[in-house]
Amino acid sequence: MNPLPLIFQALPAADWVALAVFFAGWTGYATFARRRSPLRPSLLALTNRERIRWMLQTAGRDNRVMDGVVVQNLSTSPSFFASTTILIIGGLLAVLSTTEQASAIVREIPFAARTSVLVFDLKILLLVAVFVYAFFRFTWSLRQYTFGALLVAAAPPPESFTDEARRQAFASRAGRVMGLAAETFNDGLRAYYMSFAAVAWFFSPWAFIAGTAGVLWILYRREFHSEVLAVLAEPAD
Repeated sequence: MNPLPLIFQALPAADWVALAVFFAGWTGYATFARRRSPLRPSLLALTNRERIRWMLQTAGRDNRVMDGVVVQNLSTSPSFFASTTILIIGGLLAVLSTTEQASAIVREIPFAARTSVLVFDLKILLLVAVFVYAFFRFTWSLRQYTFGALLVAAAPPPESFTDEARRQAFASRAGRVMGLAAETFNDGLRAYYMSFAAVAWFFSPWAFIAGTAGVLWILYRREFHSEVLAVLAEPAD
């Protein structure tokens, strides 16, 4: 028997709507944040500006040990989250192997939706998919930081920059690599936020929709209206 028709029948229309809102909201917000940045700088856009300034200072320094230490410290965050994500994925897969017991426990939670084992498995699989995506983003961010470290290590001595244009070109290139690593790490963190919305699906599809809207609102406030954004937007001396 083809399992697809069974899945379509097992999920009510409200659950399909909630799933559509979740994925459309997630991808839509990512696109919105990327296109909004040139009009209203986001937290990521302003920190990318500082990364280019950092690389400009790096190009003028003889001793770049401090810059290498900073890159190493920055790469510890995606490394930590990648390791943590592996543990979360392992825990979720373990839950799949004991679906009936786990489903019975969830039914005891107040306000949790009473669903079949198949629907419960789908909810767990959604969480697995979210964290698998996060794992790939964190590990790619980690690799990009290693590329940035290579650029810092390969930077020519300050006297090799015969004019300011060459120094600016190096700073822009290295700063963009660091910025891409930060953007990829931000994608992984965003997946962690969205996983909280996915957990709300265990209660009801309407809680799932409300959780998705709430998480997107928090992300928007932090990326475009946070206090640290206002500080970073202040002109540098």
